[in-house]
Amino acid sequence: MTPGNLKRLVIVGGGTAGWMAAAALGNVLGRSMDIHLVESDDIGTIGVGESTIPALRLFNALLGIDENEFMRETKATFKLGIELRDWSRLGDRYMHGFGPIGRNLAMLSFHQYWLRMFRAGKARDLEAYSINRMAARAHRFMRADRSHPNSPLSEIVHAFHIDAGLYARYLRRYAERAGVRRTEGKVVDVELRPEDGFVRAIRLADGQRVEGALFIDCSGMRGLLIEEALHTGFESWSHWLPCDRAVVVPCELGADLPPYTTATARKAGWQWRIGLQHRTGNGHVFSSAHLGEDEATAILMDNLDGKPLAEPRTLRFASGQRAKAWNRNVVAIGLSSGFAEPLESTSIHLIQATIAKLIAFFPDGQFRQVDIDEFNRQCRFENERIRDFLILHYHATERDDSPFWDHVRTMQVPETLQAKLDLWRSAGRIVRNDGELFAEAGWLQVLHGQRVATQAHHPIADAIDEAEVASYLEEIAAVVGNCVEQMPPHARFVAAHCAG
Repeated sequence: MTPGNLKRLVIVGGGTAGWMAAAALGNVLGRSMDIHLVESDDIGTIGVGESTIPALRLFNALLGIDENEFMRETKATFKLGIELRDWSRLGDRYMHGFGPIGRNLAMLSFHQYWLRMFRAGKARDLEAYSINRMAARAHRFMRADRSHPNSPLSEIVHAFHIDAGLYARYLRRYAERAGVRRTEGKVVDVELRPEDGFVRAIRLADGQRVEGALFIDCSGMRGLLIEEALHTGFESWSHWLPCDRAVVVPCELGADLPPYTTATARKAGWQWRIGLQHRTGNGHVFSSAHLGEDEATAILMDNLDGKPLAEPRTLRFASGQRAKAWNRNVVAIGLSSGFAEPLESTSIHLIQATIAKLIAFFPDGQFRQVDIDEFNRQCRFENERIRDFLILHYHATERDDSPFWDHVRTMQVPETLQAKLDLWRSAGRIVRNDGELFAEAGWLQVLHGQRVATQAHHPIADAIDEAEVASYLEEIAAVVGNCVEQMPPHARFVAAHCAG
């Protein structure tokens, strides 16, 4: 291969990861490169990644996808955040909502003034100052109204609950229109170049040989190329994130259609509820070291909102990451690059983020190591900061009602997470490093929701008279409340704009 001569790209595996990669690269590269996706109908996809975060809107927009059409095709509903139940204490309930909390004042973040008053018992809970959280609680929704830039209605931030299988099929049609070729077949052999160990070709069960210059591994947790062929290595996070199983089952829709995901902590893990237009997705994520599969299944089936629509099935996974997401001429995207459990709906985001990084560092025929190293550094940074945010949910708990919660409550956490906890406990300080995924508002909501107390607040928050601060907080809460009253019910908005 010579510079500028990278003409053939092979994607191994379909599903959400494979077809997101195919659609994005087909859109960017057009007909300048031969993009060939190989997948086997005999190998199923996990297909439970139905809850997303707002970044998916950017991915769809870059592809020119109309949001209402996308929602009709994927039977989607809107998501304003995730409600977490029983995480710090049994009976606790809080929401991690998207979007801003309150309005900053002077040179300080809103939460420092709120913290000053809350510590004195003179402020409402955080929820009152977030339009996403208040709307979610009222089961109301509308898209952000940019015609009123000073109103909380302009600050509504949404994501989606989607049928991931339908989304993959939707993107397949998009990618094939862009010129991506698909071959049905099961990979039975990987051919490496003897001079440098790069992948030269894959061979299918029917004898067909597919040669490529750049390979994208979307083969799932198996890591057909990145691991089985190149032996890249896997770094486990199981000590901090011990859940390694999920029992999943769809059920009939309940009586309502809340615009948020529900995550309820159980004795050795947690259970999700995700309402789509045509069904409710349910899953029980648990640690097999602390709970048997039969009991985990029984807990799930006893806590459904409607009649089950299929038999429950169990998925196995391991939280962690590949030692390298890019090794030689193979880039792992999706589950083949690693997995952080689905608590904060980051799986589809990480697919999208890895695709974006690949485009930014797209190689010519030389595969310069400096580019590959920076790609891997950025992937590692993002993965590990998401890992820390997930660990926070488990570690910051007062629960001691099972061996599982005893373990996560007392375990030593990564230094990067411990530093954030120390800064928060000192004076409510939250520092976002290098554009990490979860911003100040996300950390604030989970730290407060998990009852992590602070010793103080920022001293400059005391520079304003208490009565003025109290009035400032009340005005924000009143405006948010009035705006929520103007929003239609979520189910009515979906029916009017994007019913499947």
